[in-house]
Amino acid sequence: MSPAAGPYQGYVYAYPHKTAYRPLEDRPALTDVWAGERTDALFLYLHIPFCEMRCGFCNLFTRTGAPEELVTAYLGALARQAADARAAVPGARFAAAAIGGGTPTYLSPGELERLFDLADLPPGIPIGIETSPATATPGRLAVLRERGVSRISIGVQSFIDAEARAAVRPQRRAEVEAALAAIRDTTAAALNIDLIYGIDGQDAASWRYSLDAALAWQPEELYLYPLYVRPLTGLGRRPRDWDDQRLTLYRQGRDHLLAAGYEQVSMRMFRLPGTGSGTEYDCQRDGMLGLGCGARSYTRDLHYSFEYAVGVRHVRSIIDEYVATGDFTRANVGFRLDDGERRRRHLLQSLLQAEGLDRALYKESFGADVLDDFDLYGVAAAGWLEDDASTVRLTPEGLAHSDAVGPALFSGRVRELMDAYDHR
Repeated sequence: MSPAAGPYQGYVYAYPHKTAYRPLEDRPALTDVWAGERTDALFLYLHIPFCEMRCGFCNLFTRTGAPEELVTAYLGALARQAADARAAVPGARFAAAAIGGGTPTYLSPGELERLFDLADLPPGIPIGIETSPATATPGRLAVLRERGVSRISIGVQSFIDAEARAAVRPQRRAEVEAALAAIRDTTAAALNIDLIYGIDGQDAASWRYSLDAALAWQPEELYLYPLYVRPLTGLGRRPRDWDDQRLTLYRQGRDHLLAAGYEQVSMRMFRLPGTGSGTEYDCQRDGMLGLGCGARSYTRDLHYSFEYAVGVRHVRSIIDEYVATGDFTRANVGFRLDDGERRRRHLLQSLLQAEGLDRALYKESFGADVLDDFDLYGVAAAGWLEDDASTVRLTPEGLAHSDAVGPALFSGRVRELMDAYDHR
């Protein structure tokens, strides 16, 4: 890879990206997909594709303004899918779960109760959920407390109203503070606050202001996200080049949180030592079962989901198709991983974490040393890589360039599929 590519090529939160998924011609039965897989410690992901508003930077699979009857129908489809999944994976046991979206707390308290009922999770396992300032209400939070949610992540993005508006996120500071107070007063869950840097009008002083406003709540975790302007989003018609500003603000935020006693887990994630919630998916163990029309499921050889879109019309049509589905016993859209792609996925998902890649674990998994399997010379030549007998890891500056390192390590096959994807 070349450092000249720029630091913000793409966020690698999973490999491969859904834009590399394609219709599966054989539509394999889930009983066959999961045959031979270890299913005694799976990760469960539940997807709720509804939000009260769509932020200008958002390219999630979600829709706004869903009528009540659609939400009811969606939960009905989710129940049918859960029943089919249980039948296909009869030995499934879950070690952790996450509920994302969209905004899961778009659901009313009664609908949240129904969601937890159909998930039928064992007591005591770590459960994470996402919320927003407008939907983190005491009634909803009471349900989360009663159902044992251990981590709540709230998207604040900025504590300055003008910056929130610039990101096409119409919220008020008072609403944000009320939501944070409700989370702390109503639940014992670990709190994560999301912030964004690179917003129009933001500078070092205003960024520090938002960081300090977040720290005042003593969150167990903070995520610092660079602003991306993506196709088909509210900000997508405003292309510009502001790499230097984002990189400067990133370094400022990183250093400020480290000085405040947080540890860096990845480019984006910072955590108070000793407060891990156990709700993060560990790709090295595979085994994720996803329920909902935007959820992925992972086995060793196949990642599968439903169709993906960002544009409003296509998102709505996919949701409508999902709620009308009566049979969830087959995988329809996905990506098959050969041995090379499995190795590459392990490399990417490990290297982009601050602790780096465990060379012994990689060799145990694949029978080779990672530095023999992959040419990381370009990353090392940029000064972004360090290695010893036990670990290969990114340097602090390498972590700062994670969004360049990750995409540069994609396979040619995945890049071709992503490039050919029809962004709708």
